[in-house]
Amino acid sequence: MENTISQPLVAIRNGYDGQHSQLLTPAAIEFMVALHRNFEETRRDLLCNRMERQRDINNGQMPDFLPETEWIRSADWKVASTPADLQNRKVEITGPVDRKMIINGLNSGANVYMADFEDATSPTWENVIEGQQNLYHAIRRKIDFETPEGKSYKLNDKTAVLMVRPRGWHLDENHFQVDGRSISASLFDFGLYFFHNAHELIRRGTAPYFYLPKLESHLEARLWNQVFEFAQEKLGIPHGMVKCTVLIETILAAFEMDEILFELRDHITGLNAGRWDYIFSIIKKFRLNSRFILPDRSQVTMRVPFMHAYTQLLVQTCHKRGAHAMGGMAAFIPSRKDEDVNLMTFEKVKEDKDFEVANGFDGTWVAHPDLIAVARASFDKALGDKPHQKYNLLEDIDIKACDLLNIPSAQNHITEQGIRLNINVGIRYIASWLNGVGAAAINNLMEDAATAEISRAQVWQWIRHGSIMANWKLIDRAYVSTIIEEEKEKLRAEVGEEGFHKEKFLLASCLFSELIFAKQFPEFLTLLAYPYIQYND
Repeated sequence: MENTISQPLVAIRNGYDGQHSQLLTPAAIEFMVALHRNFEETRRDLLCNRMERQRDINNGQMPDFLPETEWIRSADWKVASTPADLQNRKVEITGPVDRKMIINGLNSGANVYMADFEDATSPTWENVIEGQQNLYHAIRRKIDFETPEGKSYKLNDKTAVLMVRPRGWHLDENHFQVDGRSISASLFDFGLYFFHNAHELIRRGTAPYFYLPKLESHLEARLWNQVFEFAQEKLGIPHGMVKCTVLIETILAAFEMDEILFELRDHITGLNAGRWDYIFSIIKKFRLNSRFILPDRSQVTMRVPFMHAYTQLLVQTCHKRGAHAMGGMAAFIPSRKDEDVNLMTFEKVKEDKDFEVANGFDGTWVAHPDLIAVARASFDKALGDKPHQKYNLLEDIDIKACDLLNIPSAQNHITEQGIRLNINVGIRYIASWLNGVGAAAINNLMEDAATAEISRAQVWQWIRHGSIMANWKLIDRAYVSTIIEEEKEKLRAEVGEEGFHKEKFLLASCLFSELIFAKQFPEFLTLLAYPYIQYND
């Protein structure tokens, strides 16, 4: 049912009611309209720049460090000082913005909880608005939750520091339109949160802290900096109170880390190695290059030379500029039934986090509270009482463009198990997303949009280039179609005919097939799937 409220040149569609009006007040709407009118044209220009850079790569032009910004890389400068409550970031936990997850994340014992409107949240209008409400109440310590079984959740006295990840520049929020055009999802998520909570956060001894996703250039970082400055001035917030961490999760951003820090130098506290989106970005950007075919995703670890080079450059760049270097996600989900799985899981997480701290990282991400102690032990053992290791400058490291682009170093070992895993995870995750759940536990891993993107991008890449598996079998459309049908039947047998349709596995498999068989590579699966949740809220 279409439910629309209009103000002059503003339309809010689907589900505007009295509860939502607590947030979508006239003053809040006016603030977001101002954000839209000041920054929308620049955002669209930057998205056009992405297309132009992709065209250049398709034509054989490889990315490199920018000659016009060499002066930034060679100059001696630092980012602004880091607030006291962000000095120790040894373990950060992430999760979606539903009420239970926010309470558990803040109570988890991690140093930081990142509430995620992006990859871990399916952006139904209900999820987006209720997520904003949940954060509003959590900041004021007025949040609780009770399960149907009677189990209660409420905030502890001591909680993790709150950070928020808005959606990326490429996404629109189609439920909120200004001047006949959908507002940027980034500006909507940021604007509504900032308007209602910036002053309250400062009053409570912290400030508005953000994680910024999917940036592809320092110009996109510049836009975020302009948004921060505008918002602070508009609401009377002192300059520099907003702080952010940028996820380096695209191959193009890896060549502009110094420049990104420089553009945001008054507001940035660090960079994060967003490993899964980074792998997806490599497949996407070099999709037409047969030299850049990746193996099964399980083989693309942080020890693969091109991934190691990326993380070393990130640590070196951050520490040179006085910023935190944050490690990647440990996506393992402990089993409640199989202790052998847990022992293996904990050992893998320990190895991963030992490797990160040995390579200079100041902190890391986990997806589940049970992994916090494991991850913290790695950093405490190496750093002791020190909150970080920014003093570790990695001055003997010299990463060049060829190191970042040494994609063939991952080799090319593709197995049927890897193909089946990608197809199974891709269909399961898309179904979960269509059902309003953006972070799904699948095979003891927390899968979100980033890992689903890898799953479908790899299959597209293997089909496009006629890749050969380890058993010398050709990966073509016919073979993959057979695997899809077999995986669909497994799902049907697992949940039954009624469950198969109720859980939207049929629609998910159709969307997955459209993604992997498309002649032109679809940029983001969420763009393709968004209409199916937009009109079914």
